[in-house]
Formats: sequence, C-alpha cells, structure tokens
Amino acid sequence: MMEKKQLLELLESNRSYRRFDSSVQLSEKEIRSWIEALRYTASAKNAQPLKYRIVTDKAQVDAVFALLHWAAYLPDWQGPSLKERPVAFVIQVLDRTISASSRFDEGIQLEALTLMARSSGYGGCILAAFDSAKMSDLLSLDTDRYTPITVVALGKPIEEVVIEALPTPDGDIRYYRTEDKVHHVPKRTMDQLII
Repeated sequence: MMEKKQLLELLESNRSYRRFDSSVQLSEKEIRSWIEALRYTASAKNAQPLKYRIVTDKAQVDAVFALLHWAAYLPDWQGPSLKERPVAFVIQVLDRTISASSRFDEGIQLEALTLMARSSGYGGCILAAFDSAKMSDLLSLDTDRYTPITVVALGKPIEEVVIEALPTPDGDIRYYRTEDKVHHVPKRTMDQLII
C-alpha cells in the first residue's frame, strides 16, 4: 500500500513537462498498461465515454507534434527542439455515441494517466491547443462519433520544474522560464485554498 508521503511526492513530481530526451523511447505496451489503470477511475454516471489513441510511430508522432501549440505563457518559445520532443502521444477522445459530454472524467483520467507515467519514470504534458478537425483527419477518426479533446505528450523529462508559492491570493499565476531553462510554476498555498 502506498504511503501518504509517497503519494504526495508523486503528485509533486507530476508536472507539465515540455522538454524530453528524444533518444529515450517509450513502448506502446508501457502506455497501454497506464491506460489499463484508467479503467479504475471514477466516471460521471459511470458512462465511461472516453477513448484513447496511442501514437508511437515516429512519422505519426511528428505529424501530431506539428498540430500542437505549446506553452501560451511563453510566447517566444515555439515548443521543444528536435532533440527535446516527446516520443509518444496519447490522444483523449470523446465517444459521442456514449455521452455528449465527458465532464469530470477528462481531468480525472488525465491526472491518472500522467501519474502512471511519472511512477514509471516518464512525464507528460496535457495539451488542449490543437486543431480538432486536423487531428481527426490525421488519426482517421470517425467524426460522426469521435471528438479529440486533449493530447498528452509523453517522454523522459529533461527539464527541471520548480513549484513556488504565490505571494498573495491575487498574485500572478503564469509559469515562466529563467535563463538557465528552469521552469517555474506558481501555486496557491494551502491557506489560499481553504475558505
């Protein structure tokens, strides 16, 4: 059984990683084991309307990458360099024949997926900034049935992410990078969360 401290350490290390070691590959088998864990997450009305497309083929990984927009708070950064790109993607898709909405389920399953990746020594970045129609076309999805919702970039993280406490409740929440490429993420303190 996982101890509270272990779970907290896993949650703290589960950041949005945007730079990866592209020489470290990730197998579809490993990703499938993480998606297997999603079966045990909560689902509104137990509808379970979310499906997943795994992308590990290099050509298709490159094609998915080309459709993504990275880090809105870093306007001068166009995304990871060639040697820092993700090696795999998981595309979260809503099956509209099951439900018109996947409210609540999306975040629960995405957190579970990235926690599974992190516990295996990998990391992810959840992206919602992409052209859904182009993604559907690229993945040959039945658009009468499926809608891509989010993309999870996956790989072996190479960036340092530092969590900082917001100094005030109305402080700046934008993440930023310092010249040494350390990624800083302001988070509200516990006292700011409890009302």
